[in-house]
Amino acid sequence: MFTGIIEEVGVIKATQARGLSIFAPKICPGIKIGDSIALNGACLTATALGTSSFWVEVMPETLRRTNLGRLSPGNKVNLERALALGGRLGGHLVQGHVDTVGEVSSIVAEAEAIIARYTAPPQVMRYVVEKGFIAVDGVSLTVIDHDATSFRVSLVSYTRQHTTLGSKHPGDWVNLEVDIVAKYVEQFTRGRSSPISAEFLAEHGFLNSVPPTVSS
Repeated sequence: MFTGIIEEVGVIKATQARGLSIFAPKICPGIKIGDSIALNGACLTATALGTSSFWVEVMPETLRRTNLGRLSPGNKVNLERALALGGRLGGHLVQGHVDTVGEVSSIVAEAEAIIARYTAPPQVMRYVVEKGFIAVDGVSLTVIDHDATSFRVSLVSYTRQHTTLGSKHPGDWVNLEVDIVAKYVEQFTRGRSSPISAEFLAEHGFLNSVPPTVSS
């Protein structure tokens, strides 16, 4: 499990049919073989270590679902180690299970921020809601608004400087993972004839409690 708060922007050193070597001198000393690492939001396992770089294997399913197959030596990638028990959850719960890839469709300056629009297929857009969470290349972001085929987010200067999102251009591909809570709500409500209620959400853990009904 991850938070979508990027720890380091690493650099691809080498690519092979089933794996990647990543230069990451900041986080590498804290990595052990077998650790989970989110690379552009995709959960991978460290299989070999050096003093300032590590190696991960990439399975065919991951290549089909993500933009990792498009990486080449010199490309930069967002890196995050798995959330430690008791650590701060600064973003939102990110599984590292990328749903699909989206495309940068526009980048527009707005005061100190950049408004980025990403297009996404219907299987992702069905879970996108205004002010909801989404992970873009592993970065936890809040949706400003959306339409049937795309959504917008605001990238503050810190995010642009400390992740790869600041160097993206229209036409670039990004990994997308929707908020897992949206998927669970859909699963729980599938086939229900009655609308979602506060009692239903509380029963399934989405609300802490339901205020008592006061009769007049």
